[in-house]
Amino acid sequence: MDEVKVVVAHSERATLRVGDVFLKVDADEARVDIEVEAMSLAPVPTPQVLWRKPPVLAIAALPGATLGRLGGPSTGSPAAWAAAGAAIRKLHDAPLPPWHGRAGRSSGALAAELDAECALLVANDVLPADLVARNRQVAEAAFRPWTAAFTHGDLQIAHVFLEDDEVTGIIDWSEAGQGDALYDLATFTLGHEEHLDEVIAGYGTDVDLDVIHAWWSLRSLLAVRWLIEHGFDPSARGCEIDVLRSRM
Repeated sequence: MDEVKVVVAHSERATLRVGDVFLKVDADEARVDIEVEAMSLAPVPTPQVLWRKPPVLAIAALPGATLGRLGGPSTGSPAAWAAAGAAIRKLHDAPLPPWHGRAGRSSGALAAELDAECALLVANDVLPADLVARNRQVAEAAFRPWTAAFTHGDLQIAHVFLEDDEVTGIIDWSEAGQGDALYDLATFTLGHEEHLDEVIAGYGTDVDLDVIHAWWSLRSLLAVRWLIEHGFDPSARGCEIDVLRSRM
């Protein structure tokens, strides 16, 4: 009997690994619908769906390994990081899915959410007021017109697998949809700024670095309180609070 390993678990969803099978448990059936549909449309390698019986989705493990994780050391050659950038560009150039994703929220709605979250962070002494104010200022650059792309929506470094400097698969598509391409690039390089140039080289087009920095600040500000409430530590070395401090 293979050991059951808890990959991630919180009040919204859980992922277990049993041998070469991942079992994703999600009470939100619509979110799983999006994940399965996005994987079928994406022009990049994705895991094989083995079966689905709500609220459980079973997918096959991918070969290779990730380039690291947020808060941990990064691995892989410059060519591997560039290969990830090229795969992200291929996704962004694909025909749009018929729905909006996490990266597709309107600037007005996002700004209102961010302002409310910043107020809570300061009022509850979660973060210093000057740190919040500076990153809120940096985040302003994300609120600009953008051309919709096919975005992953949660393209953390731990969601992209590579082997021999080639992408073997991208996982966790429940936030996918039409959105801002630079949100994906910023999410992938969050906490690993030293590899941004390599990713952009593989991506193959000019990128507005101010917008990347804005998304780093914005995503981190919105994540800190949620992470604390769900048992994670955004103050760990290299994680969200360090990302916010780097903008000072």
